[in-house]
Parts: sequence; C-alpha cells; structure tokens
Amino acid sequence: MTELAHSMLDHLDTAVMLLDASLCVSYLNPAAETLFEVSGKNLLSQPVQQAFADSGQLAVTIERAVHGRESHIEHDLSLLTHSHNKLHLRCAVTPMRLPFPGLLLEFHTLDRSLKLAREEQMLDQTQANRLLLRNLAHEIKNPLGGIRGAAQLLEQELEKPGLHEYTQVIIQEADRLRSLMENLLTPQGNVQHSALNIHEVLERVRSVILAELPEGLVIRRDYDTSLPPLIGDKERLIQVMLNIVRNATQAMQGRGEIILRTRIARQITLVKQRHRLAVKVQIIDNGPGVPPELRDKIFYPLVSGRADGHGLGLTLAQDFISQHQGTIEFDSEPGRTCFTVLLPLP
Repeated sequence: MTELAHSMLDHLDTAVMLLDASLCVSYLNPAAETLFEVSGKNLLSQPVQQAFADSGQLAVTIERAVHGRESHIEHDLSLLTHSHNKLHLRCAVTPMRLPFPGLLLEFHTLDRSLKLAREEQMLDQTQANRLLLRNLAHEIKNPLGGIRGAAQLLEQELEKPGLHEYTQVIIQEADRLRSLMENLLTPQGNVQHSALNIHEVLERVRSVILAELPEGLVIRRDYDTSLPPLIGDKERLIQVMLNIVRNATQAMQGRGEIILRTRIARQITLVKQRHRLAVKVQIIDNGPGVPPELRDKIFYPLVSGRADGHGLGLTLAQDFISQHQGTIEFDSEPGRTCFTVLLPLP
C-alpha cells in the first residue's frame, strides 16, 4: 500500500485493518490499535485471530465476504480483546483486488454514542458533586474551629505535661482537616501542574497499599515503560489511584490480585476534545465486582457499598480527573473489575 494511503488511514477515527490474501494482518491504523489494545508492528504478517482472545464471530463475517466476493456487514459483532475487554462493533468486510488482493475491515463501535452521552452526563454530575462537596466542606469547617479552640483551652488546664501529646493530636488533626476543607472550597482546589511520570504515581500507591496489607494481597505491574511524561498534579493523581486501589482491596477484604496497567491511547476524544495521544491507566482486580444496584451511581457522593464507607473516594477521584481534562470509567462483573483512567498527553 502507498505511503499516501497509509497516511490517510492513519488519521481516520474509524478503526481499519487490512488483511492479505492469506488472511494475515498487513496493516492496522492507530484507531484500530487503540480499540483492540494491540501493536500493529507485532501483528504484521500474523493471522487475524492473533489480534483477539475470541474472534469467532469475526471469522464467520470474513468467510461470508470471501465466499460471496462482495462486501459483507455484520451489524452486531462481539470481540474479546486480550485484556478481556468485550467490544460491541459494526464491522464491514470488503474484498479488494487492487493494489493487491486482500480484505479491508472497518470497525465502528456501537456504544460510541452511548459513551458520549455518558461522558456528558458525567460532566454534569461532576459539577453537581463539586457543589455538594463544597457545601459539605463549608459545614465541616466551622465546627473544626471550635474543636481546635477547645483543645487549646483544655491544654492550658491540664496539669500533667504528658497529656499535652493528646491535645496536640486533636489540634494537628483539626488543622489537617481544615486544610482539606479549604482545598475543597477553593475553585479547582489549587491544582499544581508539573511534568510527572505516571509510573512513579502508581509505584507510590503500590507501596502504600502493600504497607497497609502486607499479606494476602498481590499487586502486579503491567507497565508500558515507553510512556512520555504527563502534565498534571502528582499529589492529586496519587489520591485518585489510591482511592480506586483502596476500594478494590476493601471489596476483596484484603485478599486477591490487583493489576496496575499502563498503555498509550491514540486518536481519542476526551471531554469533547480530540487528542492525538493519551495515557491509559487500568486498575483491575479479581474481586466480587461492583453490585448492580450501585453501578449507575458509584461516582455519586455518599454512595458506598460498605456500611462504614463514606462514599467520597470515587467522587473525589472523578473530580480530580475532570480537573486534568481526563475521564474515568469502569467495567465490572464477578471476578473482574476494571477502572480505566484516560489522561491527555501534551
């Protein structure tokens, strides 16, 4: 195929795959690499089945196009990627004779419009969550001043100096909570953007969680070490990942496996803006999954699957990711829950 044709296909939003006469992959555009979570270079000259964990329906669609010698469209095609993401697609298979015999495969995600609608709803919900959190912070901030003042007065009345340690704990914790409330009350919360390595963020989270749960929990790394630096607030991104991982450990009661995975995503739309490159972070656990009754409101404040949960961890995570012009979503079933964070690269 000519360089010009490659260049044109490279800039398409539509996922495109070319197969040669032996039904081996001869080309994969960036949109297809992102959709199927594979590398085009690794797939070149490989049978098309190597691109997926389950490609049974696709094989039938290809066979119909080959035998009929004309275009065939499958309106509801299911494919399973090697990372166990299930895709629902519309697939058009077109036989080609020039410039060489083979097949042109075009894939359109059926849930793209649903995703855009969900993203729009999530933006509205983030704004509502932010307003609720600011109101909540305002209500908490006032009594904190009273608690701190009472602790200072109590400290002056205590005769034993050794007891001052306890009043200092009260004062310091009140100051810490007050600082947190001030942060929530400030628009955008004083985000400190700088260049950062997403793997340093994940390694910090990993060390914190393993220190809390030294036994029974396995955290595996699946990093793409070639990822370029992000521009973002390191502390807030640590808090985002920590909240997600901590939720997973609590759901698994501290026993199970968590995978921290990073990949590059190409030609992707985030918050209504098109980005050539983005960092994809996936946090995958083998726990019981998100209860069905919570799936539509898991990012709402004060919604928790635990009796002792406050339901603010994922709300804050969504807010922080929104401040980075990124998105956060999840897919869950018993035995596998995957939270996906997408952050645009400069």
